[in-house]
Amino acid sequence: MRVAVVGAGVSGLTATKCCLDEGLEPTCFEQSQDIEGLWRYTEHIEAGRPSLYLSVISNSSKEMSAFSDFPFPEDFPVFLPNAQFLDYLQRYAEHFSLREHIKLGTTVVSIRKHADFATTGQWNVVTEAGGKQTSHVFDAVMVCSGNFSEPSLPLHCFPGIERFRGQYFHSRQYKHPDIFQGKRKAANSSPEPLTLLFQVTISTTRGSWLLSHVFEHGYPWDMVLNTRLMSLIKTNLPRPLPWWLLNYKLNQRFNHENYGLQPEKRYFLVPVLNDDLPSYILTGRITIKPGVKEFKDNSVVFHNCTEEEPIDVVVFCTGYNVSFPFLEESVVMVENKHASLYKYVFPTHLQKPTLAVLGLIKPLGGIMPVAEMQARWVSRVFKGRGANVSPPVSQNAVWVNEKVWVNLEYYGGLASVLKTEWLVYLDTLASFIGAKPSVLGLLCTDPRLALTIFFGPCSPYQYRLGGPGRWEGARQAILTQWDRVLKPTRTRVPAASSSSFPSLLTVVGFLLLLAAVIFAFQ
Repeated sequence: MRVAVVGAGVSGLTATKCCLDEGLEPTCFEQSQDIEGLWRYTEHIEAGRPSLYLSVISNSSKEMSAFSDFPFPEDFPVFLPNAQFLDYLQRYAEHFSLREHIKLGTTVVSIRKHADFATTGQWNVVTEAGGKQTSHVFDAVMVCSGNFSEPSLPLHCFPGIERFRGQYFHSRQYKHPDIFQGKRKAANSSPEPLTLLFQVTISTTRGSWLLSHVFEHGYPWDMVLNTRLMSLIKTNLPRPLPWWLLNYKLNQRFNHENYGLQPEKRYFLVPVLNDDLPSYILTGRITIKPGVKEFKDNSVVFHNCTEEEPIDVVVFCTGYNVSFPFLEESVVMVENKHASLYKYVFPTHLQKPTLAVLGLIKPLGGIMPVAEMQARWVSRVFKGRGANVSPPVSQNAVWVNEKVWVNLEYYGGLASVLKTEWLVYLDTLASFIGAKPSVLGLLCTDPRLALTIFFGPCSPYQYRLGGPGRWEGARQAILTQWDRVLKPTRTRVPAASSSSFPSLLTVVGFLLLLAAVIFAFQ
């Protein structure tokens, strides 16, 4: 079975690898001259490709970002600069011999249904390389083109912008802070330490929770928060309670209300990761303002503020549009930055599930394990091995509509429709392919591993303990995950053995799980 993979980024690489694991024949088309455009820094901005600034560092830690059968090197930092993240992806491509299946410098021009799509599910794919177009027929397609290429710049939402005499642009055009030397800047978020700037004003309509890379006891934030225990609490308590717990936990670092950042209480807003913002607010280098009311010649008026704020440069951090220029609109319907996809993957109305979109999701955690799990599920669907693969078209549409309204109520705003609980989503897809770990089952056969899985971070290796694609090194990777976290930081003192949780918590956890087992059999 021949599969076309569009894009050789994070999603495209793991899609190619998962196709090979299932015995499929993938061909990955990448328009640039090398893999992983998102993490590859360039001084210039290319149309149709992602762009990042020089000092970008990953938001998720290496253990929570790794592909499930390929851990990061232990000497890599816990949170990675873009160059080292790119290095990891290149190692991944080399280790699994993916480059021979990737056609670089090749743009996908169009993807259309084959004449007999209703019976075969095939696709006509037209590509262009060196000015020459070529037509292909593929049995299935994985769209892995990402959603950071077409900036959303809704200038019509900002009255008076047409008369503003200063400079303004989308954050996609930002590369380094030199261009702001000695100027005053307004933005929707702070992209990096702004030590070169005179003064920065951040405009935020609804506020935001602020997370630091460094969380409790100096551990990475996602290794503390993304655990099965925490997920159990968040998903089973009445919704106001998780919000209150989050409010309490994040306000322990600093009071968000005192800093002008407190979100609206009726929404669970996704935290923003930033280590420096509180200190910059305290030292007066950054001020927080509400939403923009209107622009004037050389200033901005904010809502609920009577005075004008003099501004030289405006950076619009207004996100990106979801776009598939090579697809017909009838294949993937996009409205309000939201694509109509079952489980964020399959178009809801296709007669044959032979086209899938990967990576078009905003999980509350690392995107790489999510994209990989999507690829594992999709490749098995293409192979015809997926149980619980895809319900009837009508049920697909019902799931999408319900998810839209749930997210609108919980997160607020159409831009939040793609947000989802990281661990819950991973478990759902893993259950489709038989790769979801059984904590209770492991408690009987491997108690140490069971406790680590339940109370420790839900690292991606958990989804290689069993089922298709089982990896022999998964157990060891889980039990040594904290060693790889501490290796690059314990550089002055000898490294001692580490544990993912204190011994007391281990005892309590064992008793809780034992009680759960006894209760289950009553």
